[in-house]
Amino acid sequence: MSASITHAEALLGATFPSTGVDTHWVTNNRTVWNEQERVSEERELVYEISWIPELGAWRSFLRSERRVSKTQ
Repeated sequence: MSASITHAEALLGATFPSTGVDTHWVTNNRTVWNEQERVSEERELVYEISWIPELGAWRSFLRSERRVSKTQ
């Protein structure tokens, strides 16, 4: 019988590495320009920050972004 990996398990493995990487997430709320609607709006930006030992450097990657509700 062969083992199968679900899509969710594959994403978790990619999103939450368990060996050799000091990974954490940083959330920033920033005002950005929405060109499509031609307005400034507040956005929540979530970055994955990882130490890459092979490069001897930190890596920052935007993982998600969403509009902040005005009722919060």
